[in-house]
Amino acid sequence: MPGFQLEIVTPEKTFYSGVVEHLQVPGSEGSFGVLSGHVPLLSSLQIGHLSFAEEGGTSRQVATSGGFVEVQQDRVTVLAETAEFGEHIDVVRAQAARERALEHLRSEGETDKVRAQAALSRALNRLRISDNS
Repeated sequence: MPGFQLEIVTPEKTFYSGVVEHLQVPGSEGSFGVLSGHVPLLSSLQIGHLSFAEEGGTSRQVATSGGFVEVQQDRVTVLAETAEFGEHIDVVRAQAARERALEHLRSEGETDKVRAQAALSRALNRLRISDNS
């Protein structure tokens, strides 16, 4: 199967650049797959699990926390708020973030519940992906 160029870019750096065989993306309207020759599209990303297979079949798992994806016939560009390979996730830090978010959600103060829910979603996503890597 012919591959296509994948670029994953965060505000800090080019996180990944390489040729991949297929890609699974957490789109805002649901997860979708991309193969070489896919119809062009632009989509927003939700907090979720991005996965791809490099040439040769090596599967990679990435935790993302929103952004955009642009699909062209022979290239996909992911502009992610954050991106982290599953095997590089600091599980202790992610668990601590989960506990902090849960505490904010349980508090009876004027905690910003939307921010706390987003933090909880990011922490749970990171933990789920670290378990799959």
